[in-house]
Parts: sequence; C-alpha cells; structure tokens
Amino acid sequence: MNFKTITPPRKFEVGSNEQRIQLSHVMDLFLTPDEQLTLKTEKGGEVDICRKEWGYYATPSLNGRLKKFGYKSCLVDSRGRRYIHIVEKENMEVYFDYLSQQNMKVIAWLDDEHFADLDEKLEVK
Repeated sequence: MNFKTITPPRKFEVGSNEQRIQLSHVMDLFLTPDEQLTLKTEKGGEVDICRKEWGYYATPSLNGRLKKFGYKSCLVDSRGRRYIHIVEKENMEVYFDYLSQQNMKVIAWLDDEHFADLDEKLEVK
C-alpha cells in the first residue's frame, strides 16, 4: 500500500445546481491485490474496501458486516448516474433530506427483505 497526501487539498464542487457541496480531495491511496483498507468512524462503524487482481470489493457483505456495523446500503439514481450509498441507520432522516436536496432517488435497498426471493433462487442458507 502506498499513499500520496494532496497538499493543499484539491477543492471542487458537486451536487445539484440548487445545493452545491464543496469536497476536498485529501489523499490518493494505492492498494495492491489482496490488500484491504478499513474506514472507521468514531462510533465504531467500519467499511472495508479490498483490492483484487480483477478489481475491487467496494463494500463488505451488504447483509453481513455492513448490517452488523449499523449500515444500510442502496442503489441510487442521480440524474441518470448510478451510485451505491452506505447509510448509517441512525442517520436515515439526514440521509433522506440529502436525497431530496440533491434530487436523488433510491432505486433499491440492497440489504433488506426484497432480496429474500433472490436468496431462495440462489439456494442461500
């Protein structure tokens, strides 16, 4: 693993025209295959990203580790672009406000009972 700190941070705006948000690009991180990094919160939440020879595991298991650490995951549409969001369960109200401000829509929650039929089709036990 190697990293490069961006000093000063590169600042840029994203979001809807009505609700622009300024982001700061502070670091580039380079993983080699089979290296993992874990993003942690002050409250103990964890999100893993793992580099593989073929690409990345972009999240931990949606219905396992994410759920254990108090997150929900969803597929979101933002003006024709698709994103995966990982949401802290305790901040759902803040998240729904954000979606509204940014004109985003949840296409599907990826960790709930809507996937029970898929589990049956895959014969998941």
